[in-house]
Amino acid sequence: MGKTLQRWAMKDFGAAHLVQETVALPQPAAGEVLVQVKAAALNYRDVMVVENGMGMALDWPQVPGSDMAGVVVAVGSGVTRAKVGDRVVSTFWHGWHDGAAPAGIAALGGPLPGVLADHVVLSQEDIVLAPATLSDAEAATLTCAGLTAWTALVESGGLRAGQTVVVQGTGGVALFALQLAVAQGAEVIVISGSDDKLARAQALGARHGVNRSKHPDWAAEVLRLTDGRGADHVIELVGGDNVAKSQAALAQGGRLSVIGLLDDMAFNGSIIPFLQKRLTVQGIGVGHRHALENLVRAIDRAGIKPVIDTEYGFDELPQALAHQARGGFGKIVLRVG
Repeated sequence: MGKTLQRWAMKDFGAAHLVQETVALPQPAAGEVLVQVKAAALNYRDVMVVENGMGMALDWPQVPGSDMAGVVVAVGSGVTRAKVGDRVVSTFWHGWHDGAAPAGIAALGGPLPGVLADHVVLSQEDIVLAPATLSDAEAATLTCAGLTAWTALVESGGLRAGQTVVVQGTGGVALFALQLAVAQGAEVIVISGSDDKLARAQALGARHGVNRSKHPDWAAEVLRLTDGRGADHVIELVGGDNVAKSQAALAQGGRLSVIGLLDDMAFNGSIIPFLQKRLTVQGIGVGHRHALENLVRAIDRAGIKPVIDTEYGFDELPQALAHQARGGFGKIVLRVG
């Protein structure tokens, strides 16, 4: 093992301020592990953190990125959750292990130091064992996107076989929601502006695809496809005026999982449909460590393979972020180790 590590860091906002740098390799303190990072997955959040910090006060230099898979290469005293040689993935939140989120939790990659480095030191509380059935690149996608979909549908949503789920788009969270819902025995309707992406989503198990460019009132199509009943669960990834369409697409007693803000940070819509349909609205902020452990077991048992659009080399972070910003079919991943 060398005495230095390579990492990406930013000293101001904007992709132009991202630089690769060499720093001393830290050693794990008590309760910490040193992980050789093998792969790191990007999220739209990373694009926003680089651009403007999402309103957070960051300490420069800031290392971005929250999602990684790697191998433990050293442990500090008192570590019991992992040993040298274990394959692990990072948790998104530092300090949220189970139950309701405690006050003051913070995420890796902003405001806490991130994982876009060839080695990282993490608390043993901020890792879980990686799925045995996934590659490093696949395992890295679980931390944020996979866990967000799992929390929305299973941990909080109580999804059951025979229910109908509407998924908006074909990004990382959306495709995880599709795959997890199909594995649970649910029927999935995917909304997208691309016939090609809809065909690919149907190949993954979606029952129906609705092209929002051809059907701007896509909620009416959902009602038609469900014989007027509506969906039991809508994964809301857009925000703004799209929320009203999500409301209209839901069945009586349906559940709206508010996850994304790809179009607008506002939440626009009348309160009347919520009352008339007795809807449940839940905000999803990824999830806790225990839920990630549950997801890992489900991934291994169900044989789910995360969808990766493109893998980039570690030196290609700017190109990978640009790809993430314009969107992909599934996840964007950096090969690190």
